Amino acid sequence: MNKIWKYIIIGFCGALLAVGFAFAYAAGVESRRTLKCERLEVEIADSLQNSFVTPADVKMYLDKGYGEYVGQPLDSLDLVKMEKIVDGRSAVKKSHAYVTKDGVLHLKVSQRKPVVRFQKKDGGFYADEEGYIFPLQNSYASHVQIIDGNIPLAANSGYKGSIEDPEELMWFRRVMAVVNYMEGSRIWKDKIVQISVDAKGELILVPREGKERFRFGQPVGIEEKFSKMEAYYTTIIPEKGQDAYRCIDLRNKGQIVCK
Repeated sequence: MNKIWKYIIIGFCGALLAVGFAFAYAAGVESRRTLKCERLEVEIADSLQNSFVTPADVKMYLDKGYGEYVGQPLDSLDLVKMEKIVDGRSAVKKSHAYVTKDGVLHLKVSQRKPVVRFQKKDGGFYADEEGYIFPLQNSYASHVQIIDGNIPLAANSGYKGSIEDPEELMWFRRVMAVVNYMEGSRIWKDKIVQISVDAKGELILVPREGKERFRFGQPVGIEEKFSKMEAYYTTIIPEKGQDAYRCIDLRNKGQIVCK
């Protein structure tokens, strides 16, 4: 076979493939035009850890914000608009909408994962590890560390968004370092049930048992301060007894001051 015929055959096969793809594409477009949305299926990621959002909630969001979608042609559905409606809910981190050939509209929803709950005089709010703040939810309360008192954050109970102020963000990250340290410890995760912030912005740690209050101070020198707390429980309590002291001051380097 000479080169001319070889090129002719290759070109002919290429043309056939192009025609085939064109017909397949046209058939797919026509199929989407005739297929209608049969139902909605919602998948909630991490639903075992958090239950801020349910499939019924997502359906309600779409019904109110979007309108009719069941019975509508698949190619007429505005999936981007649907995602924006669901993403607008405070406890939703991201949603992904798509349709399948069986006429099902799918919505996969990722929830925000709170790592701490701040409680101010005018109400409370959650924050995730990225510093995104969102309101408490009526349907579900997440079991996370509670921080109350004079919290130096401008956000209130209705705020939704990131911490923008640099000083507030620095304070938040330092406090989160304390929380993460406790969460990563088998001892302190269950022993400390509350963190309060005093008028100076210093932390006071409240244990689950006993009347002691640990003056932690500013959220720095974390490992050293928890080591002193451990020394209090392993050395001082066995000698003096539980509740012998009300205030254990951890703020001075190399010292434990009990009052």
